[in-house]
Amino acid sequence: MAFQKHLQVNAIKNGTVIDHIPAESLFNVILILGLDKISNQITFGTNLESGRYGKKAIIKVADKFFEKDEINKISLIAPHAKLNIIRNYAVSEKKTVEIPDEIVGIVKCFNPKCITNHEEIISHFEVKNKQEVALKCKYCEKIMTRKELII
Repeated sequence: MAFQKHLQVNAIKNGTVIDHIPAESLFNVILILGLDKISNQITFGTNLESGRYGKKAIIKVADKFFEKDEINKISLIAPHAKLNIIRNYAVSEKKTVEIPDEIVGIVKCFNPKCITNHEEIISHFEVKNKQEVALKCKYCEKIMTRKELII
């Protein structure tokens, strides 16, 4: 009996593949990128084998090419994510994510007394440390770390 290798997730003709997402962060990435609100074909898999990370998730979005600032949003929760730009079923470009200098409207301030948690004000953070992730709230000036992030 012969065994065949199968792809765990089907190929796309054109679009973006986001790979090396921590399995537990998959749905946060979908929300951050607004993928729950677009009509493009989206394929995702989670708890896939990864030699480097143990378990990972992957997202394939047909006919969608993200801007750098869009994709860098996910760096907060998926710092090792890699992007493959697909054109005609082949990888035409590879990108890595980077934490931007400012985070606007993605993360909720962890300070219960912050004005952003009581009024309709968009959250705004200055990134103080990109390695360990430290974000300073523009309004209450509290600093939160990756462990304290509320997406």
